[in-house]
Amino acid sequence: MAEAATALKWGVGRRLEFIEFRLFWEGSINRADLVEAFGVSVPQASKDLTLYQERAPGNVEYDPRAKRYVAAEKFVLRFLEPDPYIYLSQLRSVAEGAVSANDSWIAALPSADVALTPRRDIDIKVLRKILDACREGVSIDVFYQSMNKLRPEPTWRRITPHAFGYDGFRWHARAYCHLEYKFKDFLLPRILDVGANGEPGETGERDWLWNNYFDVIVGPHPALTASQQKVVAKDYGLDHGKSVLSVRYAMLFYVLKRLGLLGDASKQSAHTQHIVTINRKETEAALQKSGLHL
Repeated sequence: MAEAATALKWGVGRRLEFIEFRLFWEGSINRADLVEAFGVSVPQASKDLTLYQERAPGNVEYDPRAKRYVAAEKFVLRFLEPDPYIYLSQLRSVAEGAVSANDSWIAALPSADVALTPRRDIDIKVLRKILDACREGVSIDVFYQSMNKLRPEPTWRRITPHAFGYDGFRWHARAYCHLEYKFKDFLLPRILDVGANGEPGETGERDWLWNNYFDVIVGPHPALTASQQKVVAKDYGLDHGKSVLSVRYAMLFYVLKRLGLLGDASKQSAHTQHIVTINRKETEAALQKSGLHL
């Protein structure tokens, strides 16, 4: 949160952030917006708006005809970071159905859609038990369906989970496997049931692949024209034509796969694969170190 929100109670701070969000992204706000979003009284909403004007002088003007507070011409963010993803993350959550339109801070929702993937079926009981095991630092029995040829049927196995990973499509628990005596990823939808807790195996501090990072250096595809490379650099936030992505070794495969960088991206069509790995040999060695291969 920005400096202006310091020394405020959490609830008050959140309402001031909401006021600024509406002013910045939609240009106006009134007391009814606060009442509807937070369930506060009208007098409290008035106090919040007055407090915002005190903490962010010059940001707000009152329009008596519209009976709304509007953003001043020289508006300056005081409570929110100037990040477009603050807005877009809410828009995405609504479009995906993760958040209802009423729970979003966006009043005038633009028409939006996202490229959906099949929703993975995660048992809520399983998730709660895995979370409990992480917090308590214990192991837990899981009935797990592996895709390993050696275990074609689901089997009970004990794991000591310590973290969670998301590859852009699926969530997994990062855990020490008591069956294979190493740290592995266990996809949450493939955990069919959970059993009793027990003594832990190796703790997360011993998971080298999770706790250490490798720098993947990416840049525009060399077959693109100069102007195309320039816009790709802007699109991916590349500084001086390249960018360094600091990635956990345990997440490296997933990041490369999602970016289309598994294999030699420079040999793919530049019209569909816009970026390549500049330090490909080092990346391949890092992937082998994590137990996988390009």
